[in-house]
Amino acid sequence: MKVGIIGLGLIGGSMAVDLKRKGFADEVLGVEAEPVNAAAAEKIGLVDRVVTYEECVSQSDVVILAVPVGAAVRMLPDVLDKFHEEAKSGKCDRMVMDVCSTKERLAHSVRYHPMRRQYVATHPMAGTEYSGPWAAMPGLFDGHACIICDSEESSPKSVRTAEALYDALNMRTIYMNASSHDVHTAYVSHISHVTSFALALTVLDKEKDEKHIFDLASGGFSSTVRLAKSSPDMWTPILTQNRDNVLHVMDTYIEKMNAFRQAIADSDEDAIRSLIEDANKIRRIIR
Repeated sequence: MKVGIIGLGLIGGSMAVDLKRKGFADEVLGVEAEPVNAAAAEKIGLVDRVVTYEECVSQSDVVILAVPVGAAVRMLPDVLDKFHEEAKSGKCDRMVMDVCSTKERLAHSVRYHPMRRQYVATHPMAGTEYSGPWAAMPGLFDGHACIICDSEESSPKSVRTAEALYDALNMRTIYMNASSHDVHTAYVSHISHVTSFALALTVLDKEKDEKHIFDLASGGFSSTVRLAKSSPDMWTPILTQNRDNVLHVMDTYIEKMNAFRQAIADSDEDAIRSLIEDANKIRRIIR
């Protein structure tokens, strides 16, 4: 099994490490557009070889798109085009999968492609706020969920390969359609990043002397705002591509913030307590 990973940042690099370490891949090829990152990935041994995009697509049994979703939307049809050209002169059993945080735009981009069944839409729900090949780590995916979207649109063999890949990464698999995926990730992931970005901007705006932020920051603040360190290159296309779902969640969030604001403005301890007690019910979901 030869796996090609396009994008050697946190997710792509961590997949490269564990797919080789756990015996899923015999060889891992890597593609990285940023020369410094490419050199670093090769130096620290994330992949066996750093190759060109064309070499990766033509030589890999499994191609993994681990790039920002804006780039993936442009890249995915091109990969399938290359598979199609190969299929014209013989059988093409190779597959491509992505690991992006939004799915509807990707699904739409190849809906009627003749090689659509060689594509599996996946989203491993794991990560940190750090980026680049230096952020890659073994065990990043252990115990986390991976979503496979629109599996009925992919060939059974391609789906089985994706399932085996995520099983090697010690992930549990969940199945849903692309539209549901984007709604759910807006609630559990995207709004968390937006609120973290907003909180960081609020603190930086009000606290011009950054030394006090570092002096006073405790575990609660650090854990709440840590996502604000996430890459703008990754999160800008996520938030624009999932715009409608994110806006809906933001509207609900703003309503709850206004409820807290009104209760605090009125010094209404009963209302504040009631809001906090209602929020405590999240313990049923997150322990």
